[in-house]
This record gives sequence, structure tokens and C-alpha cells, in this order.
Amino acid sequence: MDEVKRLKYLKIALIVIGLMFIVGLPAMMMFVWPSGWGWTPPQPEYEHMILGVYATLGVFLILAAKDPLANSSLIWFTIWSSVVHGVIMLIHAILDETDRVNLLGDVPALLLFALVLWRLMREPGTAYG
Repeated sequence: MDEVKRLKYLKIALIVIGLMFIVGLPAMMMFVWPSGWGWTPPQPEYEHMILGVYATLGVFLILAAKDPLANSSLIWFTIWSSVVHGVIMLIHAILDETDRVNLLGDVPALLLFALVLWRLMREPGTAYG
């Protein structure tokens, strides 16, 4: 993929993922599929904290879309923190049967977001690529 196309798709991905963090995550946790995206049993204090952190990250991802290369550290943080969060949740979902539903909810979503951003951020021949 050429550089112009890659940056165009990266900008789109940053906006879409940012909106998913701001709007999609709360919708999934509260209305669409609470058992696949929230805590079991529900823990509103933790859910509010996660929503606040991800909404903030979402705003900054949307802002980063204006100039992704100037905001690469934020994007790489999003990639790696999503991988870490997703893997930790994956382990808990495997070990705790009450969390198994997360294997179909937020675990694949976090890993998908990380994969998309990684694919669009990586440059062949670099330490990250």
C-alpha cells in the first residue's frame, strides 16, 4: 500500500476507533450487550472509570487523525495498551467462566483495533514494522 493511501486509511481508522471508544463502548456496555462488554456481576464504579478513560482516548485519537505521524506515540500507546488489555482479559476469560462471554465481546474488539492500527502504522524496515 502506498504512503498516501496508508495515511488516508489511518486517518479514517483513528476517527472510527475514536468514535467507537466514545460512543460504541458505552452503547455496548449499557444497552446492546452488557454481559459481553461489562463486568459480571455489574460494577458501575469500574465501568464508569473505563468509559471515562476510553472516551478521553477516543477524543485524542480523533484529534490525532489530523496529523497521525505527529501523534505516532499516542497511536502506538493505543495499539500496545489495547493488546495488553485484550490479553489480560483473554486470560481472565479463560480462567473464570463468568468472564467467558468477553471472548466474543471486548477481547476481539480490542485486538482488532490494535491490529488495524498496527497494520496502518507500521513502516517496512522500521523497528515497529
